[in-house]
Amino acid sequence: MMNIEELANRAKDAAQKLGIAKFDIYGATVDENSVQVDGGKPKQVKASQRSGVTVRVWNEQQTMGIATTTDVNPKGLELALETARNASVFGVKEYVPDFSPEATAPIEHIPTDKTPQVPVAQLIETLIDAEKDLLDRHGAIVSVPYNGLAQRDSDSFYINSAGAARFEGGSYASIYLYTKTEQEGKKPRSAGAIRLSHSLEKLDIPGCIQEAATKTISHLDYEKIKSGKYTVVFSGEAFLSLLGAFSNIFNAQNILDKQSLSTPESLGTEIASPLLSVWDDALHPDNVGISAFDQEGTPTRRLPIINEGILTNFLHSAGTAKRMNAKPTGHANMGAKVTVSPNFYHVLPGVAASQQLSLNTADNVIYIDDVSALHAGVKSLQGSFSLPFDGWLVRQGEKISIDSATVAGDFLQLLKSIIFVESELQFTPSGICPRIWVEGLSITGE
Repeated sequence: MMNIEELANRAKDAAQKLGIAKFDIYGATVDENSVQVDGGKPKQVKASQRSGVTVRVWNEQQTMGIATTTDVNPKGLELALETARNASVFGVKEYVPDFSPEATAPIEHIPTDKTPQVPVAQLIETLIDAEKDLLDRHGAIVSVPYNGLAQRDSDSFYINSAGAARFEGGSYASIYLYTKTEQEGKKPRSAGAIRLSHSLEKLDIPGCIQEAATKTISHLDYEKIKSGKYTVVFSGEAFLSLLGAFSNIFNAQNILDKQSLSTPESLGTEIASPLLSVWDDALHPDNVGISAFDQEGTPTRRLPIINEGILTNFLHSAGTAKRMNAKPTGHANMGAKVTVSPNFYHVLPGVAASQQLSLNTADNVIYIDDVSALHAGVKSLQGSFSLPFDGWLVRQGEKISIDSATVAGDFLQLLKSIIFVESELQFTPSGICPRIWVEGLSITGE
């Protein structure tokens, strides 16, 4: 385990030697083993140890320089501090980043628990068994071309010359399985699933196999659909993919850079149906990658973003908070430019719905399980999207796989067209979210 006090003392000694009065450092290390298999044999085995340290130094004129290194030994820290000091001469003079006012605020609980990693041979054996189990689920499943089982230990820390010293660590395990089918006279079909946990022992591998198999089998008998306007139900994963693609709506840095669908005046306005609430909650117990502080040392927290349709908060770094007369929210990433990004979404119902809807009784409804080609099909500054998707036409409660189709619309209009938010939450790597019902979306079939 990293000794944060020793590291802080090393940095202070190096800074004092160089005559540096103001600095901060954020760093992270990852120790990871991962395996892939193909046809019951190992395909790829990877082991990696990665680290990265970002050092910022302010000079007497209060301009800032930044440097990165992978070395936290005394010589490495001294060289990084010296490089950052030299770069500070060329630092920006407007909106200069500064320490977070909450970098020394107490944090009730910082995770440091780790689980011993299992031998790589056990990872390979476990994944081979999972692949075989999935292949045995149906004769049409001929391969699992994309698969992986990984275990990771990670540590991160933040220190500054004002006395901040934070450290956290954790262990994570993950598995993903993605199938391919072959049937005479039919197109190949695919589906996948992913699971995350704090250890291999607790990883829900049977659930991952079952989900991948169920989805794959349900896509075997597919049909074409007519183009038109449909009521669409987004899975939790599909809705969070869209929400993430348009996160500039509540990203303060995007707003200040005028790269957003929102403006500072958007705060407090209704941007979605009152049926929808969205939080960002890095401390949620379902967040496997839980983090107690961001890269500026600001404690993370549960932050309401949309409350019953009202845009309630923006995601802030220390710099954006100062410029917008707000408080930092624990969403900063340190780099050549401080950026802002979400931690872990928690989407939930807002006001009580006047109607209860269910896929078990739905008719002529599109259920979208996953959207793809987000890099090409999303115009985040225009608010529009046109995306291929995997899903089903629900006809009198029966799910019929859709051959191929795209969903298109305007995201802000989508938010206001929500007619029902289910109560049962679905876990995804980026957050938890129930199924979301939206009326009047354009579906283009073949």
